[in-house]
Amino acid sequence: MKVHFIAIGGSAMHNLALALQHKGYEITGSDDIIYEPSKSRLADKGLLPQEFGWFPDKITANLDAVILGMHAKPDNPELLRAQELGLKIYSYPEFLYEQSKEKTRVVIGGSHGKTTITSMILHVLDYHGIAVDYMVGAQLEGFDRMVHLTKENDFIVLEGDEYLSSPIDRRPKFHLYRPNIALLSGIAWDHINVFPTYEGYVEQFKIFVDSIVEGGSIAYNEEDEEVKKVVEASENSIRKLPYGTPDYFVDGGTTYLETPEGPLPIAVFGAHNLNNLAGAKWICQNMGVDEADFYEAIASFKGASKRLEKIAESDYAVVFKDFAHSPSKVAATTRAVKEQYPDRKLVACLELHTYSSLNAEFLKEYRGALDTADYAVVYYSPEAVEIKGLEQVTEQQISDAFQRKDLQVFTDAGSFREWLFSQAKEPANFLLMSSGNYGGLDFGQVKSVMV
Repeated sequence: MKVHFIAIGGSAMHNLALALQHKGYEITGSDDIIYEPSKSRLADKGLLPQEFGWFPDKITANLDAVILGMHAKPDNPELLRAQELGLKIYSYPEFLYEQSKEKTRVVIGGSHGKTTITSMILHVLDYHGIAVDYMVGAQLEGFDRMVHLTKENDFIVLEGDEYLSSPIDRRPKFHLYRPNIALLSGIAWDHINVFPTYEGYVEQFKIFVDSIVEGGSIAYNEEDEEVKKVVEASENSIRKLPYGTPDYFVDGGTTYLETPEGPLPIAVFGAHNLNNLAGAKWICQNMGVDEADFYEAIASFKGASKRLEKIAESDYAVVFKDFAHSPSKVAATTRAVKEQYPDRKLVACLELHTYSSLNAEFLKEYRGALDTADYAVVYYSPEAVEIKGLEQVTEQQISDAFQRKDLQVFTDAGSFREWLFSQAKEPANFLLMSSGNYGGLDFGQVKSVMV
């Protein structure tokens, strides 16, 4: 099968390209720019385009499929050529469904926790030698790719993102998978550039629950009121399996999970991660892993990349990096680190980087998000606000939004870096939360300087 990728360099797209090549497909692709690590990974497999740009002559009638990435525009020259030739054009999730429609599809949805829960499930299955297909939004230790597709595996585990499918398909990705087994972890308003109202955002999760195949099941976080309301109101003929945060305690900087066999030390921490673990357990049990085997495997799970990732540690300090950027994630992550190290000062640093977080109206959603930190710092780039075409926000607006009089706000990347490094050797934990990189912060340098 011959497949061409328009915008092959994206994180998800290049992983799908690698997976299909591994499956034996003939792959070509284009992009106008490709960053690391996608660039090196594609080059290693001979899939890196010889030159960057869009080349309609790459689109020929003998292609079996064209896969369109979100990075492309609706007027992309290669897309227009594919439409002119009447080729089959798939979005990323559409193609994944085509690859898995004869399998049992397990889809993990929610505003937060998706990647961690999916990663936990895959870790447990891999630990016990259970082979499945999968798509997950982070690189996992011991896994070659973020996407794996075969002909023979019975199950596929999919992280169900609610963001749009492609430039010409405005449906959320998780609407297209039609799960047999599903999970819904939480609902907290996000992607306001696509879903400008809270009600419109919640509606996407209602559609997701109703898309579960008849006779299927959904595990849902009953501690999230919106999730509970959405799932329990659905008239879809499915099994509804509630879960909540299990009992646990923290002792000496280690979290212990209460199990029928006694306390179990685990590597992840924070109430939100224990809640994620409970959801992962439900799904694994639905896939044939019994409770005791789940606990045995989960004890060695160290977390997904960029999710409370420990990047430096000494006797007096730990530096964590986390992908948290939405208000609910920021609050949960900050609370988790403080709970794990209650006697140590916590310095929480947040970069406002996404469209939502830089929106003056949406900023109000961050109220209290950094309250559990001893010191709270926010960095944002006025240039990023301008590039996104948003109305400029002021330092005062940010301070007012977080409702912390002692909040420090930085707008210059160099000044933030100097301040951060000036805190080196202080007995404190540092939490760096962002979906960006603080204007070019070198995390390798952070590791060498901070501890």
